[in-house]
Amino acid sequence: MSRKYFIARIIFVSVFFLFALIGLILRMYHIQIESHEKLFAAAKKTYTSTIKKEGKRGEIYDMKGNLLVGNKPCVNIAADPEAVGDKTKCMQIADYFSKELNLNFDDIYRRLSTKTAEGSDRIIRYVVIKKYVDLETAEKIKKEVKTRKFKGLIFEDKTKRFYPKSKLLANILGFINVNGNTVVPQGGIENAVNINMSPTKTVSTVAHGRKGGRFTGEEDKIKAVQDGNNVFLTISEPIQMIVEDELDKLMEKFNPDAAYAVMVDPYTGNIMAMAQRPSFDPNDRTNMDPKSWRNRITEDTFDPGSIMKSTIVAAALDMGFVTPSTMIDCENGHWLFYGKVLGEAGGHGHKIISVTEIIQKSSNVGTAKIGVMMGKANVYKTMLDFGFGQKTGIPLNPEAVGRMRTPDKWDGLTISRYPIGQGFTVTPLQMTRAYCALANGGKLIELRLIDRQKNPATGEEIRREIISRPGNIFKNRDTHKKIVDMLKLVTKKGGTAEKAAVKGYEVAGKTGTAQKLINGVYSDSQGFASFVGFVPADNPAFVLLVTADNPQPVHYGGLVAAPSFSRIAKNTLRFLNVAPEYEIPEDDEDDAL
Repeated sequence: MSRKYFIARIIFVSVFFLFALIGLILRMYHIQIESHEKLFAAAKKTYTSTIKKEGKRGEIYDMKGNLLVGNKPCVNIAADPEAVGDKTKCMQIADYFSKELNLNFDDIYRRLSTKTAEGSDRIIRYVVIKKYVDLETAEKIKKEVKTRKFKGLIFEDKTKRFYPKSKLLANILGFINVNGNTVVPQGGIENAVNINMSPTKTVSTVAHGRKGGRFTGEEDKIKAVQDGNNVFLTISEPIQMIVEDELDKLMEKFNPDAAYAVMVDPYTGNIMAMAQRPSFDPNDRTNMDPKSWRNRITEDTFDPGSIMKSTIVAAALDMGFVTPSTMIDCENGHWLFYGKVLGEAGGHGHKIISVTEIIQKSSNVGTAKIGVMMGKANVYKTMLDFGFGQKTGIPLNPEAVGRMRTPDKWDGLTISRYPIGQGFTVTPLQMTRAYCALANGGKLIELRLIDRQKNPATGEEIRREIISRPGNIFKNRDTHKKIVDMLKLVTKKGGTAEKAAVKGYEVAGKTGTAQKLINGVYSDSQGFASFVGFVPADNPAFVLLVTADNPQPVHYGGLVAAPSFSRIAKNTLRFLNVAPEYEIPEDDEDDAL
């Protein structure tokens, strides 16, 4: 071969390698410079994973720190499909969990064997196998996983909402549902304080080796979370148990559509107990009737009937329209006013009796006549002063305010019907608060259900203030004693609520037997039976309302609600260690226990 041929070949080869080198340089530039971010992100997915962490939801306690709603430790079992292994390993793991946790084999296998997201090349690093596995089962599975040398499985410590007292206070506490990773509170305290009880969540990205283990130091990159605030209610768990036990007995004996009981400290507004029937168990909601978890105490309204009379008579005393000894003609139980005859409950008629006896005997005619004496403006002002038609301050929603017309919309009969608790509606909370004002000397207070919140990390407490409306409903100091003395007679011989008496104590209160409005007409066969009062009468430990909606076969407050009031009051006074005011005769000692 000639020398020129060799030179040509050298030039050809040199040019070829030159172009190859240029191509390689361009390719490296494209990879290292132009496509760096994209390729780096793709590579990063193969050796990093996202760790989602969440603190614990705040717990709920009674006033003394007894747990009402807690967090039960459990474990979420998940897997990293990329680290699990091939299809054989996926089948083995799916077979194990389908048998151990009674899960669907095909569903687990599909999750484990799907390595990339559909329609993309994104590698899947996390799938859920089973949520909320109890600790004992999870520990057993951990040991078996280690023995079988399964890879890529993740055990996450979690908590599940737990209601240790089952039905106790259930309608007030509410409950939570979990939709995906989102907590959805359903009513009650769970909803009212949801934001403050909710923990913080964090997302951290950490690197791990080929077998799934994290590199040294990666644990430090997992961000800290904060638990939600714990909430302490004004409720006393032992008293709540007393109240709910008695409501169950009332339901069994009289079979009402519903029953309520509310107990409040008249000086602070602290709700000591609050219960309703029907109720539910928040731990088992598989067959729960939605009607049973509705908070009837804040949402339901009813015509109060005769328990309203005390507020009107107290105002009439305070304004000087009557005195306790003022005599009023009660028309022998049939009073024609504005074209309608007003009668007495049970058909009992009274002739000329004193204002004191009007309260003791619960005279409709007598109270209506007092209302007429007062006039529209004063009756309406009294109703507002005692908090009717207004919210009570309780943090639960929704809270009804009742139906109450302004005087410009009253007809001729209204002035005689509102004083006896007919034609307008109240909530159980409103009526209980009104009697707190009668018990404490005329101060209208806001009701308190939440006493304080506590940050579990810092220990800092946030207390809710005790709030009362400025001024006093009563302008005269002696009004309070006068109305209390009248209400004491209601529970004594000759009164409408002898069965509400508590041996050893003076009890002040009032019965209510209200007709139920059915299709716009007041029914003679359906109604609300109530008793509301306070004890000891001159230095009350609490105000208590008991109401039954449509009890059968009778709906008189003195027969249905008064005995329940007496038993709840007796047991609560004993629990509070309130000393009797007078000595109990030996023959009655057993009854008093």
